[in-house]
Amino acid sequence: MLNHLSASDKELLYSRLKHVVFKKGEYITLPGQVQENLYLIQSGIQMSFFENEKKMHVVAFTFAGDMCAVPDSFFFQKPSKYAIQCLSDSEMKAISFSELNALFDESNSLERFFRKATESFLAGIINRHLELHTLSIEERFRAFGARSSQLFQLVPHKYIASYLGIDPTNFSKLFNSVKI
Repeated sequence: MLNHLSASDKELLYSRLKHVVFKKGEYITLPGQVQENLYLIQSGIQMSFFENEKKMHVVAFTFAGDMCAVPDSFFFQKPSKYAIQCLSDSEMKAISFSELNALFDESNSLERFFRKATESFLAGIINRHLELHTLSIEERFRAFGARSSQLFQLVPHKYIASYLGIDPTNFSKLFNSVKI
């Protein structure tokens, strides 16, 4: 992820990052909180979700190499509409909103790097939206398997089913019958 940065830009970035650790089950952000930090995940798996009428709706999974935040809460410093919870013990590097913006003022390359990462994230969100509205449940299952098959072994299936918009019973049938 950081391979395209110069040594001096990496050094500048790393000088501002703080090492943080979260335990399995711990929340990084809760609905109503303002996300103060952007996290660069070193290890662990996290899940973003909201609850509506006592039903959980999984928005995203993040893991090593990803950035983790509630984007609109972090970038606009407004209360979050959903939660981020660690599904496993997690290690991350954190940078605050104000520190990140100070970095942008110091380095055009870092600002460009984070802009490109945000563009990539946006493209992924649009692709996910299209998948949810245009693909069958089996096609969504296969697409997820092609993209993130390791999560089948690491994340409870009820959460993946929610992420894919598939009833847990149908997910179980797909998991047992479709070869990925």
